[in-house]
Amino acid sequence: MKKLFPEFEHRAQPVIPPHQFIIRLAHSGIISLVLIALSLLIGMVGYHILEGLSWIDAFLNASMLLGGMGPVDTPITFGGKLFAGLYALYCGLTVIVAAGVILAPVVHRILHRFHMEGGNQK
Repeated sequence: MKKLFPEFEHRAQPVIPPHQFIIRLAHSGIISLVLIALSLLIGMVGYHILEGLSWIDAFLNASMLLGGMGPVDTPITFGGKLFAGLYALYCGLTVIVAAGVILAPVVHRILHRFHMEGGNQK
């Protein structure tokens, strides 16, 4: 699990070189893309099974919810309505987590530079 997420340098260590930072950013981007792709797959399967939508309509509904726009087709069944509500809540949190994973290396680098400019005081 340690290799899945990038390790950030300690405050006593120097800032990593730009090419390593780009690799760290790409790694974070890949993690976010996988999270979004899995979330989209969950939504598609849920809409396809519970609402009987075709795969393309299930994709449309899941991607619209994941993108924050809302569903295109209103759920009809009890299970579909329950799934759509829970999936909408999940999507909101997923977007926040994905943004955090993408922005973490940038924020860390900025804070690390500020700390180094401060003289590494404890």
